[in-house]
Amino acid sequence: MKKILVITDNLPDQINGVVTTYKNLANTALENGYKLVFIDPTNFLHINCPGYSEIKLALPFNINKLIASTDANYYHIATEGPLGLAARQYFTKHNIRYNTSYHTRFPEALKTFLNIPEQLTWRYIRWFHKHTGRCLTTTQTIASELKSQGINNVVCWTRGVDTKLFNPQPRLAKPYKTLLCVSRVSREKNLEDFCSLQVPNTRKVLVGSGPHLSYLQQHYSDVEFVGMKTGSELASYYQQADVFVFPSRWDTFGIVMLEALACGVPIAAYPCNGPLDVVEVGINGYLDQDLNLAVEGCFSLNKANIYLSSRRWTWQNCWDIFHQNLVEPT
Repeated sequence: MKKILVITDNLPDQINGVVTTYKNLANTALENGYKLVFIDPTNFLHINCPGYSEIKLALPFNINKLIASTDANYYHIATEGPLGLAARQYFTKHNIRYNTSYHTRFPEALKTFLNIPEQLTWRYIRWFHKHTGRCLTTTQTIASELKSQGINNVVCWTRGVDTKLFNPQPRLAKPYKTLLCVSRVSREKNLEDFCSLQVPNTRKVLVGSGPHLSYLQQHYSDVEFVGMKTGSELASYYQQADVFVFPSRWDTFGIVMLEALACGVPIAAYPCNGPLDVVEVGINGYLDQDLNLAVEGCFSLNKANIYLSSRRWTWQNCWDIFHQNLVEPT
């Protein structure tokens, strides 16, 4: 069985789209005769990122020996953090070819929250992906953005959804509409826009946890904060929702949108990267700069059509693209 080494700065037990992608990719790879092995912060001494404890900064001592010991057939760098950087240096030094992926819109986010000029971050992103055999990213929108920044060999890499877990179920009768948001609760997710929605006769439910949770709880008493949920319990929140609200402007994709669609729940979002590549306006959701209007538009959509729109998103397709774009190390 051929091995693919994935280097990531995410912890394996984190709840986010990147971790979800690679966990499902690993399972699908095994079904297709390949094995994914990981180097992540658990292999090293690591600390919390100042001001954002969910992000871990690993100290990659002896990563060279660890990479060599895996005896992998292919190499993939998933993130641009300390481990991804150390792996890049090792591969460059030893003339080992690899591919990379781009998951997060760092330049825009760092400009908004830390006032770091975008051109500085883009300079690092361009340098980081300069020698990749392929740079895999989530959508055509993001691929076009990367190409406009001078990053070549960009490939669109789809995502999937576990339809055994996420599927339509009868909604309980209730005198109101349930608006659902599932997200890591951090500043860049723009959750204030969900919490401040003012749609008549609705109940707002936020699933997730994170460093921004206490602030939101203090300022939005009309939102039901239920914490992090997984498995069938998470699926039940989708299945009983009437509209899924995706307020983020920074995600390159948003697997939570696929989970909602697989349960027959329409998406209300901004017309920006991520939703533009998932939402079919008037079929499985609405996009509007006014989220209240997008939500109201979703009430009239057909649940069966919404579910059917989700069928094109599969983890097998995700694996197929990943597999087809592996590069020989020499």
